[in-house]
Amino acid sequence: MSSWPQSFRKGRCYVIGEVALTHDGSLGLAHAFVDAIATTGADAVKFQTHIATAESTPGEPFRVQFSKQDTSRYDYWVRTSFSTEQWQELADHTRQAGLDFISSPFSVEAVTLLDRAGVALWKVASGEVSNVSLLDAMMQTFRPVLLSSGMSPFDELDASVSRVRAAGRDVGVMQCTTAYPCPPEKIGLNVMSDLRGRYSCPVGLSDHSGTVFPSLAAAALGADVVEVHATLSRELFGPDVVASITTQELKMMVEGIRFTEAMLANPVDKNEMARETASLRKLFTRSVVLRTSLAAGAVLEAQHLVAKKPGTGIPAARLPEFIGRRLKRALPADALLAEDDVEESV
Repeated sequence: MSSWPQSFRKGRCYVIGEVALTHDGSLGLAHAFVDAIATTGADAVKFQTHIATAESTPGEPFRVQFSKQDTSRYDYWVRTSFSTEQWQELADHTRQAGLDFISSPFSVEAVTLLDRAGVALWKVASGEVSNVSLLDAMMQTFRPVLLSSGMSPFDELDASVSRVRAAGRDVGVMQCTTAYPCPPEKIGLNVMSDLRGRYSCPVGLSDHSGTVFPSLAAAALGADVVEVHATLSRELFGPDVVASITTQELKMMVEGIRFTEAMLANPVDKNEMARETASLRKLFTRSVVLRTSLAAGAVLEAQHLVAKKPGTGIPAARLPEFIGRRLKRALPADALLAEDDVEESV
């Protein structure tokens, strides 16, 4: 029996709104993110759980020095962390808001904390795919595992997928490019089909482009899950904001994904569509019409005929058939030609 959360098993693309650390250590802002993402139609909200003493050494430097108040990543983890009780409050609030609660753990201690809070699934960050201690701790909880493939070659993914499956856990793999923001030529939508063919598991896209476009395209290609960074405003502080979409854009993206799914689920029979729109054809198509008034006995020439709306008479495509034929009766300009208005031949 599948261990994926119920909303993951609905046969549609599962949408994760990623907050990460854009709350910047404000518990109030973290709760505000939950409320905002709950209005978008997304299925889950995701955070990151960093426990400085378990994850980092005090001297760990920033990859990019974005913070003016933290001298190291260790200091940043400390300042932006929440207590066990606060994580529980966030998890409870998320579920009450109708969303699945997810947070990526970055230590075994974080796995224990989040297990108690009740995450819906484990999302393994790109840099943790080969962290076997972390994977093993996750698998002790009997929850499914989503692997982000951002920095992993296939042999590393092979090993991790095999490890999760050997423990009897459900696994999924997401294409991800570790670039903030990620340019279109680096998104790698093609990798999703490679992942599906290689692992026969749910696949998706973890996008860092800061736009709605890759997720919409991924859904059109059959992604089981998409994840995007979300922000309340592009003017907020933090390293992920530049690669985020606003919650209003997230709402539009979810609507677009559901619209796309409805299109894909309802293939159209072109001939049937033509039959259904037959009455409209009379309004939008054209008929063979006299350009000028002509007397009875006139021989129709090309300059006498034109195609005009409505399409209730002889179809415009048949106009050449009537050149050279003789009128039986006089007709005024703009008269729709009828079959019995002309003789069979000159």
